[in-house]
Amino acid sequence: MVVLDACGVGALPDAADYGDAGTNTLAHLAAQAGGLRVPALERLGLGSILELEGVRPAASPVLHGRLHPLGPGKDSITGHWELMGVVIGSPLPTYPDGFPPEVIELVVASSGRGVVCNGPYNGIEAIDDFGARHLETGALIVYTSQDSVLQIAAHEDVLAPADLYRICREVRGGLPVEHGVGRVIARPFTGTARAFERTDRRRDFSLAPPARSYLQECQQAGVPVHAVGKAGQLFAGVGVDFQHPGPTNADALACTTELLRTLDTGLVFTNLIETDQRYGHRHDVAGFARALIEIDACIERWLALLRPADLLILTADHGCDVTAPHTDHTREHAPLLAAFDGHDSRRHDGPLADVGASVLRWLTGLDAASLPGEAFVTRRG
Repeated sequence: MVVLDACGVGALPDAADYGDAGTNTLAHLAAQAGGLRVPALERLGLGSILELEGVRPAASPVLHGRLHPLGPGKDSITGHWELMGVVIGSPLPTYPDGFPPEVIELVVASSGRGVVCNGPYNGIEAIDDFGARHLETGALIVYTSQDSVLQIAAHEDVLAPADLYRICREVRGGLPVEHGVGRVIARPFTGTARAFERTDRRRDFSLAPPARSYLQECQQAGVPVHAVGKAGQLFAGVGVDFQHPGPTNADALACTTELLRTLDTGLVFTNLIETDQRYGHRHDVAGFARALIEIDACIERWLALLRPADLLILTADHGCDVTAPHTDHTREHAPLLAAFDGHDSRRHDGPLADVGASVLRWLTGLDAASLPGEAFVTRRG
């Protein structure tokens, strides 16, 4: 299963509560780009889920539809958790006014360095605005967003990525329950003033899921679980047997293709990060559209590799609408495209957890009555 990060397909009923009324990432992207050119996704049925400029409804789509979360939130951690049946009852903490003194003191104690910024900030702008001071003083750039994240940025000439990871790991472990953010994110960067660039060496230190997931159900049934990109990090490694790096889409796509070629059995859970991190948050319409073209070309290759016993699921975790008045994630439905024998071109709309339920049933023939979600596949074992 592959998560096209931030590729939402329409505002959820409560989107206005998040400042996201009327958002629709893929529809607005298609309109801004003058149409999307994604023939494989078109053939699978992306244009049958919703109206998209440049993407026609499919004559014979695979199983297709829209998925919604059962709990609050609009970020990667809650989206991925819900895909695997983990639903939180209350929102993870956010910090619209910056972090309180006890959190900043923890960062200082863990690093031996001062802190600058400490507020909600676009990541690129945080580095642009505070990078020079960071180089002069060594103080860490600490910032957040609308999501439940504590991000720590450091220039690689000031702090090696391994040292930044150590600091983030210590902060993650030291945060009290009331400040248990979803993710502590290490953000290494390079360059000089007015030309800083974030590197591909980002790393997420996530809160462990608060409940059992379909990943663990698969493990218990003897199914090896492979996570590509940040997918495994979002579960703090819980329920994951093998973590494969995928800092860029090219890396994650290549790794996923190789696993598809070589594995006889198992679950491959891939996150494609750049539609979110590199293009969505920057409202880069051309880059976002180009990334989808590259993903589409790889999907074409995957379809040629699929065997009758394989199940391919394409979905998302949230939106990041390029026309929104902010640069944060947007509270949206996720698309669902599922290619497997017996799909009958059905439409299926339901909760994100239906993905995890379907993966478990397809790979093991089992259901997990204690977890949310209903399988959209009928095959067992």
